[in-house]
Amino acid sequence: MKFNSKLSMLMISVSTALFLSACSGDQGENAGKESSGDHSSHANMEHSGSGEIPEGLKEEHNPTYKVGSKAIITEDHMPGMDGAEATIVGAYDTVVYSLSYDPTNGGPRVENHKWVIHEELKDAGDKPLKAGDEAIINTEHMEGMKGAKAVIDTAEETTVYMVDFTPTDGSEKVTNHQWVTESELSPAK
Repeated sequence: MKFNSKLSMLMISVSTALFLSACSGDQGENAGKESSGDHSSHANMEHSGSGEIPEGLKEEHNPTYKVGSKAIITEDHMPGMDGAEATIVGAYDTVVYSLSYDPTNGGPRVENHKWVIHEELKDAGDKPLKAGDEAIINTEHMEGMKGAKAVIDTAEETTVYMVDFTPTDGSEKVTNHQWVTESELSPAK
């Protein structure tokens, strides 16, 4: 390559890196907050999992979506999730929580994180928690989550699913994703 071509490629690479870092940087006062279509707090989320389930989690014996069946995801916890076809890997009967917490690694506060299940909270007891209750998170869906003190935003007794899916944005296949609620799925066509 000629010197000018190398310089041009270097400038394009540097520009791209700066652009990407600006896109993933602090989003101002809304950094770390979740809402439909806002993925800033999922930046460090491990979307694929080992398939291990928390101790005490009970299988749902008659789920709407049977293990091995297909369903369409209707929520967008991360880019490419909404509209993706999922294969059901597991179905469990539990209480699911959205919650807010300050990560143990000093990251920005996470608001309304979806989802943590009852069995992923430390010493949560047998009864469901309710909005406003505090709990210690005992799972690491994202960096800085395990050990964080959380405030429950919502609680719902429902069936949760572990799913495999290929994101609609063409990114890498996600396996054993925890969790998608029954209301976030629709029948595959």
